[in-house]
Amino acid sequence: MSRITIAIPSKGRLKEQTEDWLAGIGHTVRQIGGERGYTAEIEGIDAEVRLLSAREIAQGLIDGVLHLGVTGEDLLHDLAPEGPSDFEVLKQLGFGGADVVVAVPQAWFDVDTMADLEAAGAAFRKAHGRRLRVATKYLRITRRYFAQKSVGEYRLVESAGATEAAPATGSADVIVDITTTGATLRANGLKVLDDGVILKSEASLTRSVTAPWSAEANAILETLMRQPRTGTKRPL
Repeated sequence: MSRITIAIPSKGRLKEQTEDWLAGIGHTVRQIGGERGYTAEIEGIDAEVRLLSAREIAQGLIDGVLHLGVTGEDLLHDLAPEGPSDFEVLKQLGFGGADVVVAVPQAWFDVDTMADLEAAGAAFRKAHGRRLRVATKYLRITRRYFAQKSVGEYRLVESAGATEAAPATGSADVIVDITTTGATLRANGLKVLDDGVILKSEASLTRSVTAPWSAEANAILETLMRQPRTGTKRPL
């Protein structure tokens, strides 16, 4: 790998906010091939720049096929086999914020903590002959957190759609999902456990710990770690 490889989100608000941040430190982004292109140039940075989904960026950083990327910490933590040691968050960028949380039905009046959830799981298994089903897209994060909290009376159900709807449709009993305000959870009759915030995530500039790093690559990294220039705005 001769040049440093940087990835930024390919679409949506996260793409716009990443471009705003780069412009704020003096490096405007030009997408090659127009809006349908998947490569770009960053002014003042000699790098191969790829436009990828946030999940692809997280996986590429963990695998070492990307040097640097902007992606959500939730994805990094969930895709990393060994956890935080598989990547290095260099700078939280102040946008793309969301919490990864454990939520249960509001009707479960006596379940407010992870310890309560474990007790409820044991009672549920005795009464119904099965473990509580936990729907989530965050399989690794969930396993790690439940183990940390000594919760074992559950089984994971991988969510392919709207996770918050799983308890209402009967496909799961509990969920682990992301939320920004909690409004969608409340609208679906769910509540976050008192100690159920697993991770406070936001978009971050992240470094691969497995990609090969040259002196030139490290020099580029230093330019991206500079503080924003006052008054610099993204061009229209």
